[in-house]
Amino acid sequence: MSDFQEILHELANAGVYLASAFIIFFIGRLLFQLFSPKVNVKAELVEKDNFAFSVSYVGYFIGLLMAIGSAIIGPSIDLIKDVEDIFIYGILAIILLNLSRIINDKLILNKFSSRKEIIEDRNTGTGVVEAANSIASGLIIFGAISGDSGDEMSGILSALSFWAIGQVLLIITAKVYNMIISFDVHDYIEKDNVAVGIGFAGALIALGNIIQFGIADDFESWDITALRLGSEVLIGLLMLPIVRFLADKILLPGRNLTDELINQEKPNNGAALIEAFSYIGGSILITWCI
Repeated sequence: MSDFQEILHELANAGVYLASAFIIFFIGRLLFQLFSPKVNVKAELVEKDNFAFSVSYVGYFIGLLMAIGSAIIGPSIDLIKDVEDIFIYGILAIILLNLSRIINDKLILNKFSSRKEIIEDRNTGTGVVEAANSIASGLIIFGAISGDSGDEMSGILSALSFWAIGQVLLIITAKVYNMIISFDVHDYIEKDNVAVGIGFAGALIALGNIIQFGIADDFESWDITALRLGSEVLIGLLMLPIVRFLADKILLPGRNLTDELINQEKPNNGAALIEAFSYIGGSILITWCI
């Protein structure tokens, strides 16, 4: 095969992969509606101009994009087998992502109804946290599926196990975050404090990134994976109060982060963005250094 023919062959395969990804993406949109039967997506987006819902919805699709990516990346074996894997793991990823949204509503933002806050109250802070949970879960699914776990059934079982572990760790992250700050996250998010939601969202995405890094390698054994993941998540959890302190003292010199978020008439969303960036940037630095 000449170089030109090889390039055409690769482009044709890429076209098939891209078409498969778009089909999976469409299925993901349908399943979003299936898991949210009481939500009129069109009405919220273009008739009510519900920004809180738009933020949550876009976060879902960012998470979905990463989840689908886990089924596409990696070495190509055979076009038919590759497409088969894209659909098997892609649909699995979609289901897990939607289950993650339910877990977020019931166990992370568990002191109020996320649906009510987003749909009825148009609470952007809740929408930001729900979007962050989708992105963090998308990262976890990416790590859970992208590694080599042997045969197909083993790959599915390990993906389910890693996803479940990742969700437990996100719940722990939410509890730890609420412990290291001097106010109740849920109370202020329910009061439509977008800044508090942004800071919390950054912590969730940061830990999602660290969890993704800890499980993305090819599976060797549960002992090795548990040790690697446990040590990296522990570092990530210890990072939260340290990074918050540094953001307060270095990135916001002369100002108190807590005051900027809750102790003034209009919460400072810009300060919250700095806090969120600090967590996410810290998580990226950790994955680069380990």
